Amino acid sequence: MKTIAKSLGGLHSAKIILYSVDFQAIESCQTNNEWNKSAEILIDAAKRVELAGADFLVICTNTMHNIADQIQKAINIPIIHIADVTAKHLLAQNIKSVALLGTKYTMEQDFYKSKLIDKNLNVLIPESQDRNIINEIIYNELCKGIIQPDSKQACLNIIDKLVKNGAEGVILDCTEIGLLISQSDRNIPFFDTALIHAQEAVLLAIS
Repeated sequence: MKTIAKSLGGLHSAKIILYSVDFQAIESCQTNNEWNKSAEILIDAAKRVELAGADFLVICTNTMHNIADQIQKAINIPIIHIADVTAKHLLAQNIKSVALLGTKYTMEQDFYKSKLIDKNLNVLIPESQDRNIINEIIYNELCKGIIQPDSKQACLNIIDKLVKNGAEGVILDCTEIGLLISQSDRNIPFFDTALIHAQEAVLLAIS
């Protein structure tokens, strides 16, 4: 809203069609590897948003971009892919090697990483034990609004390891991670995908 007001002046605000799904149903699909079922849920939501008059779609979660291609095939408006716009920001800052912190699905599966690799970016992910730690923090704490200092330190320790392995930047690849850690915590540049995604949506909306 602030970006819209700054760009257009006066009392302008964004025209948004918002559809909120039941996250419990989505999380259950993730846990049970029922991606087609979750696709049905989000395709239904996407069609409703399109029918309501949206010009483009923003899927406000990194993990569910796993089924972005399926959703795109079912609708006639474009999806702003969160990995594409994140890659754009990384390249703009001349980042070549980046650490990826998110759910185990985004860290381990290729649907997100491949978008970055296609842009000639080197993607570093935490080791297996650290991936489990991050995933537990996301689902058992951050998704419930719980912020723990010990969890913050654990994430920062993991980031420090990745920096030692050559990371030049860190993608906060879960929309909740920004609740726990921020740029002020480390000197290495952080790329908050929730913020980047929103900014790109605003730019498209006012173009």
